[in-house]
Amino acid sequence: MKTTHRNRKGFTLIELLVVMAIIAVLASAGFAAGNAAIQKARRTTALATATAIETAVNNFYTEYGTLPAESPSAPPIKTDTDLTFLNILLGTETSSSPINTRGIKFLSVREGKGNKNGLIYSGNGNTLQGLYDPWGGGFLVALDHDYDEKVTAKPSNTDKVLNGRRVAVWSNGADGVKSGGKAADDVKTW
Repeated sequence: MKTTHRNRKGFTLIELLVVMAIIAVLASAGFAAGNAAIQKARRTTALATATAIETAVNNFYTEYGTLPAESPSAPPIKTDTDLTFLNILLGTETSSSPINTRGIKFLSVREGKGNKNGLIYSGNGNTLQGLYDPWGGGFLVALDHDYDEKVTAKPSNTDKVLNGRRVAVWSNGADGVKSGGKAADDVKTW
């Protein structure tokens, strides 16, 4: 009996499908790991900025003996809308009766792009628009307006009283929600 040998010059359909399935599994695992690393980097950046705000407020208090706010307010200060607070810490106040009378720059954080991750200025670069976290939300700042070294922070629907502090800073994280969302994605300085 005569046997014939065929020279195979390609892959079978089954072999190709198996290779494509293996590549798909490896790619999805790589994307998941990459996304987790990106989120961890964003949380680290947000914590660094929140800590810089807290340090700036404490340094302002050390220099002037008062907190950097025009008037006491119960709700937390929002760094994406309260430009007066930011300008006080940046030493760029333009009011007729400045609080930072010496124009000292207490806050030093990176400049962001778009509406994310840092100080955002208008198109001409002169007008401050706000300070944003890596997810595009503002930081929230609670100050000890009655100077009893107790700060009431509101990172969720319940108040959190922090003893021995003048300031508390937090971000609502990637979901941008203070309650009902993933509490684990919030970034806090306490």
